[in-house]
Amino acid sequence: MSTTEATADGVCASCGIAGGGDDDTKLKRCGACGLVRYCGLKCQRDHRPEHKSACKKRVAELRDELLFKQPESTHLGDCPICLLPIPLATSQHTIRYTMQSCCSKVVCDGCIHANSLRESQARLPATCPFCRTPVPHSDAEAERNKMKRAAVNDPVALGDAGMHRFVVGDYASAIEYWEKAAGLGHVESHYHLSGVYKEGRGVETNMKKFTYHQEQAVIGGHVFARHNLGLSEERKGNIDRAVKHFIIAANLGSDVSMEKLKRCYAGGVISKESFAAVLRAHQAAVDAWKSPQRDAAEAVNNELS
Repeated sequence: MSTTEATADGVCASCGIAGGGDDDTKLKRCGACGLVRYCGLKCQRDHRPEHKSACKKRVAELRDELLFKQPESTHLGDCPICLLPIPLATSQHTIRYTMQSCCSKVVCDGCIHANSLRESQARLPATCPFCRTPVPHSDAEAERNKMKRAAVNDPVALGDAGMHRFVVGDYASAIEYWEKAAGLGHVESHYHLSGVYKEGRGVETNMKKFTYHQEQAVIGGHVFARHNLGLSEERKGNIDRAVKHFIIAANLGSDVSMEKLKRCYAGGVISKESFAAVLRAHQAAVDAWKSPQRDAAEAVNNELS
């Protein structure tokens, strides 16, 4: 009996018993690949040697479907106020957003600038542009606010707390915060964890965990993790896979991936049509970051620098 037949016929892939018969046999799919069904654990164990190869192949295919799916946005998402995509850091610009210590919302520089103008013109006290909580009077107060958010399992605050611990060399605490945040879906924490498990900072080097966290970051839209994975595939000689990663990252606005694709195009690795499509998508992503408020904030920052 083939795997396809077993699945289609609704019978146990090992013993051949049909599900839903007089004895009300309930068949459960293989939890890894979903290709076949079993009537119990014994049949699943008995059939494992025969099924192992097909199961691993299908699991790899399912993982690739997730890895190479184009995310709707980067892991940064949209600004909660103007609802425009949060810009990526580029060679011309560093971080262009700020996490608010009171509510953990990540607000773009444009909305922060617009809120400051509003407060200045109306002579209002300085408040958070999102939740209107008064701005902390000191770094210590801001840190206390963040830890309050972390205490109630806010994933953004947990991730931020992990970074603060990492910077001062407290790797064990950093990893504890990041593991908790990653478990709550914080993509940036997956990215940081991939780094510590690769480099062995505060933990034993663990390439299995490195790969897991890197891929989770990639699936979550982390552009820099995506670019790094593309570089890794390129070093292994998997050019087609590398190009797929660079294209996805460039479509989200990554300058470094776009530069990589320019060299790929010059080397004849990708077609003219594919390259033109990526150029258009990359420019569209960059244009989506722009707003008058963000331009004004950038002008002010340039004057101060």
